[in-house]
Amino acid sequence: MSKTIRGKAYVLGDDIDTDQIIPAEYLYYSMTEPDERKQYARFANSGVPAGQRGLPDGNIPFVREGEFTSDYTVIVGGRNFGCGSSREHAPFALAEAGAKAVVAEFYARIFFRNCVNGGFLIPCETTQRLVEEVTTGDDVELDADACTLTNHTTGKTYELKPLGDVKPIIEAGGVFAYAKQAGML
Repeated sequence: MSKTIRGKAYVLGDDIDTDQIIPAEYLYYSMTEPDERKQYARFANSGVPAGQRGLPDGNIPFVREGEFTSDYTVIVGGRNFGCGSSREHAPFALAEAGAKAVVAEFYARIFFRNCVNGGFLIPCETTQRLVEEVTTGDDVELDADACTLTNHTTGKTYELKPLGDVKPIIEAGGVFAYAKQAGML
């Protein structure tokens, strides 16, 4: 795991569910076949309703039409991020598109664990509401060790909650890599 992640922010609101992150109609693609897994990137966040995509105007696509890579590295969400089904495809799709981390007020726990266990994204929780502080396209830097998100566009730094017990799993690259490093496999 990189200790710091710097890139453009993509802002979403509250209750972003896994069906919005990757709609069920795209789940037939293989997560292991290279030609198919990139389709997850192409359709990442495609189910987020118009008006909520990249707040505040709500019409900024996460991945441009016909492309497979997002311009955005850090997703800033509100409350209850990743609610809905337990599909691991949701954090996988965001990671395939190029996202490295999600910063939200709180998560549906299964989404949080899918991020950690799969080694897909770093799921950080904020101590304040950032969806009204950060704008899509802002230059942000997440420091997982210092537990901060710095918005270089505005010059403000925000405190994040420590990763706690999941940090070694994230650093290892997922639960299987962690188990292997720890001699459990």
